[in-house]
Amino acid sequence: MTDQADAATLELLVFSDDATVRRQVIDGVGRRPAKGLSRVSWTEAATAEGVRLAIKDREKAGKAPFAVLVLDAETKKLGGMGLAHELFTELERRPPVVLLTARPQDDWLAAWAKVEVVVPRPLDPLSLQEGVARALRVRRGSVTPAG
Repeated sequence: MTDQADAATLELLVFSDDATVRRQVIDGVGRRPAKGLSRVSWTEAATAEGVRLAIKDREKAGKAPFAVLVLDAETKKLGGMGLAHELFTELERRPPVVLLTARPQDDWLAAWAKVEVVVPRPLDPLSLQEGVARALRVRRGSVTPAG
């Protein structure tokens, strides 16, 4: 039974230069973002280069891509929006992105970055769970991106 649970675990990545934000996301989503979805495990990245390396390392190891990327738009230097757009243009198939935003007026930038889900601040567990669950369902093709 443990082997089946491990095989069904979905790998997610959270990117923020703020360790507190990364912890809020991981704790908020929990081990399973919604009923009927697999358990998740997390890779953390504090820099855009860390995200790029984590993606390349998975590819080199022959592992499946991350199921979802949770990117903090408020990260300094290259934030989640710019990184999401970069990955959209550079990767053959970018994983669905949950973008954490601080301002409602950032929605148009999220659309430019081609993200699937936007979760506004302040972060709360229910919004995080719903956002990650929606992104996972987009990945499966059972819902369309919100824009």
